[in-house]
Amino acid sequence: MRAPSLRKVGDVLATTTLAARILAVLLLPTKVLDLLKVAQAIVTAMTGNTRFPAPVPPLLTVTGLITTLSQAEQATATRAKGTVQARNAARRALVQALGALKAYVQTIADAALPEDAATIVTSAGMTPKKAATHVKPPFAATAGALSGSVKLTVRSAGRRASYEWQSSSDGGKTWVDATPSLQARTTIAGLPVGSTVQVRFRAIIKGGPDNWSQPLSIVVK
Repeated sequence: MRAPSLRKVGDVLATTTLAARILAVLLLPTKVLDLLKVAQAIVTAMTGNTRFPAPVPPLLTVTGLITTLSQAEQATATRAKGTVQARNAARRALVQALGALKAYVQTIADAALPEDAATIVTSAGMTPKKAATHVKPPFAATAGALSGSVKLTVRSAGRRASYEWQSSSDGGKTWVDATPSLQARTTIAGLPVGSTVQVRFRAIIKGGPDNWSQPLSIVVK
């Protein structure tokens, strides 16, 4: 697994952890005939595949649903009453079964070594996709709703905590107090538009005030 990295998302300083988990993805077409081809390809890929000893639902069940949908699609050509509704119901049943089959493949991939997961998903006739986990940053600053304001949010320090906030327009040489809050968020207004300010906070807990946080820099809009 890669080490966490910092990136700027707009005005937010966010921490992103790139997870090694591989997701199984179903790329199911809208057209019935194309859906039947994809479903059959998945069944063919998983049949006799030692990576999948006990598919859920059983591949025989999925094959039966493929046959049912194929017959229901052919029946719609007669334009007989109720054939379209029957076709749609058969399609939903097949899609639901494929979704369950995808979940089964996911459990097999999750139990394998990360470097083998993509191969496992591909061998099931499905598409592998890397998943990234986005971790909420402990302290973030974004542009406020009004010009000249900055919105600050922090990770909660507990039910009875309060928070003190400060801003600096001279690179941290001097700090200006903002109104304290009982919530883990606030908005500082009246900042010079176009300037770069630094902001920081500290939590006030039962044992007293914490240390001031590392400052974040943001361009005021």
